[in-house]
This record gives sequence, C-alpha cells and structure tokens, in this order.
Amino acid sequence: MENNKVRVRFAPSPTGKLHIGGARTAIFNWAFARANGGDFILRIEDTDPERSTEENVDIILKAMEWLGLDWDEGPGVEGPCGPYFQTGRMDTYREALELLKQRDAVYPCFCTKEELDAKRRQAEETEGGYSGYDRTCRSLSPAEAQVRIDAGEPHVWRLKVPDGHGPIEFDDAVYGPMSFPIEAMDDMIVMRSDGTPTYNFAVVCDDSNMGITHVIRGDDHLSNTPRQILIYEALGRPVPQFAHLSMILGPDGKKLSKRHGATSVGEYRQRGYLPDAMVNFLALLGWSLDGETTLIPREQLCREFSLERVTKKDAIFDETKLDWMNGVYIRELSAAQWVEAAAPWLIEAAALGFSAPDAVQIVPTANPSDPSAPQPEPIQVTEDALARAAEYFGAHRAWFEQLYPLVSERLVRLDEIPAKLAFLFWGTGCQLDEKSVNKVFWKEGALAEEALRACFEVLGSQDNPWEAPLLEQQCRDLAEPLGMKLKNLLQPLRVAVCGNMVSPPLFESIVLMDRSEVLARITNVIGKVF
Repeated sequence: MENNKVRVRFAPSPTGKLHIGGARTAIFNWAFARANGGDFILRIEDTDPERSTEENVDIILKAMEWLGLDWDEGPGVEGPCGPYFQTGRMDTYREALELLKQRDAVYPCFCTKEELDAKRRQAEETEGGYSGYDRTCRSLSPAEAQVRIDAGEPHVWRLKVPDGHGPIEFDDAVYGPMSFPIEAMDDMIVMRSDGTPTYNFAVVCDDSNMGITHVIRGDDHLSNTPRQILIYEALGRPVPQFAHLSMILGPDGKKLSKRHGATSVGEYRQRGYLPDAMVNFLALLGWSLDGETTLIPREQLCREFSLERVTKKDAIFDETKLDWMNGVYIRELSAAQWVEAAAPWLIEAAALGFSAPDAVQIVPTANPSDPSAPQPEPIQVTEDALARAAEYFGAHRAWFEQLYPLVSERLVRLDEIPAKLAFLFWGTGCQLDEKSVNKVFWKEGALAEEALRACFEVLGSQDNPWEAPLLEQQCRDLAEPLGMKLKNLLQPLRVAVCGNMVSPPLFESIVLMDRSEVLARITNVIGKVF
C-alpha cells in the first residue's frame, strides 16, 4: 500500500436500501478520493444477521453503479485489504482483541444484563442519571478472571479507559477543533459474549487495517468519534482525519424522511432522474465549488472537490431544484443518449398506446387536487402490449430518436414520457381529455368541426409530402379564408390527434405517425364528438 496516499471508504449496512444521506456520503468520499489521486473503498458492514440480506447488498451495489461511483476496492474489485464484507473479517477482530489483551488495554466483564439493568435503574432513580458502566469487573485480578473464563462463565471484553487520560481532542475537517471530556467515556464493550465485535471496535479495526486516512461520514457518528479514538490509541494505530457531514433536512426544516417523499436512490431512479443530475444535486448538499456555480459535471467535481468547502450548516433537500437540474441534464443529452436513458419509459409509452382501446373515448380530466372528482381510469397495460412495445423499440431506435427534440424542452423527469407520448401509438383510436373536449370542441361558436374537416383535406391530399413544415404552413393558410383565428383552427386538430390541448409540437408529431392512422383518427373523432 502506497505511503501517504489518500484512502477513504464508504461502509453501508445492508439492512435496507441506499438512502439519500448515504448516497451523499458516498459521493463526498468518492469525489475526495478522485480529487486527491486516492483510493475509494466500498465495505459492506453486514454484521447484523437479522437485518442484513443479500438482496439489500445487491440493491446497494446497483445504486452505487447507477450513480457511477466506481470503487477501487470492494465487492467485485478485490484488493490487498479484503475481504470487504465484515462477516468475512472476524479473524481480524479476534487478532485485534488479542493485541489489546497483550497491551493490558481490555478486561473481561462478567456482569449480566439483569445486573446492569438494575444498576441503570438505581442510578436513574437515586443518582440523577446513568453515567456508564461502574467498572465492577475491572478490579478482578487476572488469575480470578481466568478461572471464571475457564469455567465457561459468559463474559464480554471491555476497553480500559486509561486513568489520567485528558480530554479527547481532534480537529474535525468540517466542525473544527473538538473536545470531549474523558469522564464521559465509560469502559465500552469491544467484544460481545458471542464473540462478535461491537460497531465501534469493528469500524476501527477495519479502517486501521485498510489504511483509511480520512473518515468522511454523517454527523450522527460524531459522538462515536471519541470512543473510536480511544480504541485507535489502545491498538497503537494512527488516528485518521475525521470529517463529519451535516444532516439533510426536508423543506420544512425537519430531518429528511418518507413524509417528504422518496428517500432511496432506487426510488429516484424509478422516477426518471438521471445519475449525473443526482450526483450533481447531492454533491451540493453541504458543499459548494464557489458559492455560485450550480451545474458541476462529475469530471469537474472529481478535480475540484475539497473538504475545505464542506459546510457544517444543515443542507435542505429541495426537490424543485432537483427537478430543474434534471431537466437541464436531459436537454444536454444527445438524441441517442436520451433514447438509451429513457428506454424503459419509451417502451412503457408504446405499451400504453398499444393497450388503449382502438376507439374514440372521452375520459375525465385528471384532478390530483380533488380526489373526490371523477378521475380517468388508468389503462391496463397487457403483457402482449409490453412484448410488442419492446420489440418495436428494438427495431425502431432511430425513429425514437426523432422524439427527443419534441419533448426534451418539456421534460423534468423521464417518467413523464409515457403520459406525453402514448398518443403516438393509439392507432386509429383516441383518448380525449374531457376538459379539452368541452373547451375546444363544444364551446359555443367554436366551429371545431369545420376546422377539423379543413385540416383533414390538407393532411389527406396525396399531393402533399408528409413533411411537418409544408403541412403546417398549408393548415395555417386556411385560417384567413375560413375567417378563424389560428388557435381556433389548430387546437381542434391537436385535440383530435393528441387527445388534449397540451402536447409536443403538433405537426412534428403528426409526421411521425402513419398518414392513414392520423386521417382515421380525425374521422373517428368527428363521428364521436359532433
């Protein structure tokens, strides 16, 4: 292992999904390693047998891969400090315990849980609070302790907090100089009676054995730091630089949780956010490049990230800003990149269109603000439609690339694609939005039928090439002879073809469809509505 080389780690516990706070921590570690030519290690802390699962490990790894946070050592990338699962490192914890025994830094404790609970209750009732373990077993002679161990008496191993030790002090890269009174440190357990290490002991052993130089983590671990420093000192190992990151709060100023919406990386992926946008957004939760720059490509982040720019002020998770940022990143894609990123939603759009009835239907307008109002019945996507859509997508990627300029300016998230583009796959049917029908077709004096029939003649003329600029101009030229405003002429066509008043550019959409289907759709709408 190279001397003085920056080595950082991200050590999630596979007891659940990778949440936003953990992802932010991973990004900071990854960016710091890249900016300093160091190593980024991924370590899985899976010592909770009841809650740690292989499924959660897989979810975490896939979330890291999706974010593009490549690790230099860890699962699937073996290095000199493996294994990278704590359950595979039990021998290292036993070796460290033996070293502490040799250094007379630990002692066996035979106090039962019942005895400790009784002492805790008494302290809370008569002494104003529990101040930690009272060191009952610390006074046992080595010979007496060994006799009890040999007799099979259950015991844990506790760290001896050195007598005469001054306050525990360290310089945190974010919070600055920190000091904890030694009196607040009791003789903590380092090894349980079942032979498994406690969290603080395992973390110190792992970080020390892996040569971690900087520990960058959430400030909920700040209170663990003085305890871990005592373990480093007892082992005779160098103490790394600590950097504790502030909390992430919701817009209401409270700790980010499910009440604020999605909290895991996987949920944001499913909602159609791009990984580059997520990394950019999360990197700015507690760090800034210069206090002004908002859009920071990951290459720049990897060059210029520094702990000096990390603030201890709590970060606010503003999903409105994330939406804006994601839209910017969508518009910076090429058409081919967009199709690759949006593939699941493009297939869903096609499947949704293929599953719609091949008829004209007037459906209630969606009203999320009033759940009691009539809502449109969601179209049930069939397995056959999904298979057909996937096959169509695979065979027509170039056609799908033509959709990008139509919707890129209107997209915030990729999961908006199905609702915006399903109309392209309806065939001769149409799902007419009730509000649009009332406002465009049935409004008094609208002359919508005349507008549709006139546009039909233009679109149906075989003399007209199926090209958007020509068709649009010829339809626009109808306004003056018909005595119509341009809006009153073209809105009925938009509703008849696209189903509502808000859609991608009308004629650019029309020419991506089959001429016969467009004409049949207009004819069917006229027959249904008027």
